[in-house]
Amino acid sequence: MTVMDPRDVFHQEARELLDQLEEALLDLGTSSDDRDLVDCAFRALHTIKGSGAMFGFDEVAGFVHEFETAFDRVRKGSVAVSPPLVQVALAAKDHIARLIAEPGLHAADGETILKKLRAIVSSDEDSGRSDSFAPADAQASAAEPSRVQSPLQTWRVKFRLAENALVLGANPVLLLNELRELGPCEVSVAVDAVPPLESIDSEVCYLDWEVVVSTDRPRQAIDDVFIFIADGMELSIETLAGTVAESPRDDKAATTKAVDVDKPRDSTGAGAKGGTSVRVAAERLDELMDRVGELVIAQARLSQLAVASDDGNLKNVAEEMERLASSLRDTTMGIRMVPIGSLFGRFRRLVHDLSHDLDKEVDFVTAGEDTELDKTVIERLADPLVHLIRNSIDHGLEVPSRRIAAGKAARGQVRLSAVHTGSEVAISIVDDGAGLDADRIRAKAEEAGLIAPDAKLADHDLFQMVFHPGFSTAKEITALSGRGVGMDVVKRTIEGLRGRIDLGSRPSGGTTVTLRLPLTLAIIEGMLVRVGQGRYSIPLSAVEECVELPRDAEAGNSGRNFLNIRGHLVPFLRLRELFKTRTAIEPHQKVVIVSAGESRVGLVVDQVIGNSQTVIKSLSKLHADVENFSGATILGDGTVALILDVAHLVSFGQEFESRLRDERIGRAA
Repeated sequence: MTVMDPRDVFHQEARELLDQLEEALLDLGTSSDDRDLVDCAFRALHTIKGSGAMFGFDEVAGFVHEFETAFDRVRKGSVAVSPPLVQVALAAKDHIARLIAEPGLHAADGETILKKLRAIVSSDEDSGRSDSFAPADAQASAAEPSRVQSPLQTWRVKFRLAENALVLGANPVLLLNELRELGPCEVSVAVDAVPPLESIDSEVCYLDWEVVVSTDRPRQAIDDVFIFIADGMELSIETLAGTVAESPRDDKAATTKAVDVDKPRDSTGAGAKGGTSVRVAAERLDELMDRVGELVIAQARLSQLAVASDDGNLKNVAEEMERLASSLRDTTMGIRMVPIGSLFGRFRRLVHDLSHDLDKEVDFVTAGEDTELDKTVIERLADPLVHLIRNSIDHGLEVPSRRIAAGKAARGQVRLSAVHTGSEVAISIVDDGAGLDADRIRAKAEEAGLIAPDAKLADHDLFQMVFHPGFSTAKEITALSGRGVGMDVVKRTIEGLRGRIDLGSRPSGGTTVTLRLPLTLAIIEGMLVRVGQGRYSIPLSAVEECVELPRDAEAGNSGRNFLNIRGHLVPFLRLRELFKTRTAIEPHQKVVIVSAGESRVGLVVDQVIGNSQTVIKSLSKLHADVENFSGATILGDGTVALILDVAHLVSFGQEFESRLRDERIGRAA
């Protein structure tokens, strides 16, 4: 069995707690009176301090202790939450992350942050609040009358740590010391569960503790002692007769299930039902997906053998294998799916810092956080979204004075949303800024030689120029943008994910950028077709329908033609011509109608073979510049079928048709 390094466990937990702390601090910037947010931030600090000391991160524990001491004034209501306080607290959060990532390299930087934090807290208190960094006696008498006047309560705390708690770095002595800090304690230990000496495992905790503590602190203070190690432990907290019990607050810190520690453990785990989760390394998920892909290929081979065989038993086994492989594929892909909200949360800090640096007032709104995407897609989406959000704030939103002059609210808005559309996810970044300047884009494109001066382009095509390498309409280069690099990175990354970008804008009405991405990059449903002797897979998400090519169109002119599909004209492309197929044209050709952006296009093929599970394999570096194909897949007979990139193929087909038309005009002249 593989046992994780306790320090790795701390790193994972600390990242989650720091994200929780940052989220609470950013929320406090707009909801400064929300007591729950203050408590949430304080609990995150308290947990990082305790776990840091437990795992040997003394610099982290020391800095967080000072941070927590200052922030405790906010928790007690002695200091008001203000933008400067939030700004310094965010800087402190970043410093904690650096201390965890690189122990011993940034310790000296923390004192500057703490000085700023103390100055803000002290100035707030001096301006009219009673509490300050005064001695403890003065604080008890002045700032905390409620604690002095509240009656002592006596609590009985029984706990037993999880069996692997010692392996993960838990220290019962530290827990008992924290309970002693709450008030006078009586500690007793039960050794009934300790086995004979020859059977003792040094990494297993066999002891139970019972602590009777008298304190004027609330029940929440006792819960906070165990907050970091609550999962898997047995904990019972009850008030003794003659004292008033408090109900634990309904928040994330009060999620420990109280059980009777006198009952023996259920070694079968029957009681551990419900929302349990297990941490799994991302590499293992990738390896599992690879194995499932190989299984799908082997299953396709088995199905092909069964079709060619007269053995009924073989056919039954092949059908059962196909059902199981399909179910396993869906389950494995489901494991890899991650809510996109985990990505959206990162950009709140980006927007906060940019609005501060650019002196713009920005509301950041998110929607569709529950929309799920493959974890690989989410990991590669971070940089493109950073560029797009930065451009929206830097170039799109006007400064407050210009917005007011244009009849808008002083605060601009950037909206980030995600929604499922079939087997794709559409991610939109919408701002209510000035919009794109079509005339300026055209002038820059003509100056760079990207378009001819007399070229007629629709706004949609003109706006796509901003994704060209080195293209920028910024009047000056700043630390944030202006070099024409960011949008090129966005386009290359999204195309590498087999996605596409739609860009729309209205003068003074803002800009909308929509990224359309596949749900997964591993296994997709594809439609297998044949063109000449070659076989190709078309992503089923892009296929709308299949129709027969009319006889009068089979012998039509080269280039693009049109079909009448229920009263709508749909252009079609002959893949035989695009792929330079030399075999004779076959009768009864089929047309696969696919969606390409906002339009529909037909692809003429010789035969539609059927649907298949397509395991995506990357093309070699030698074929990296072949844009008409997004990858390849191995078929059941061991041959390779190329996966068509519909968007690029349609674009290439339009250019190919244009060249043919120009050649025919030249020959006619």
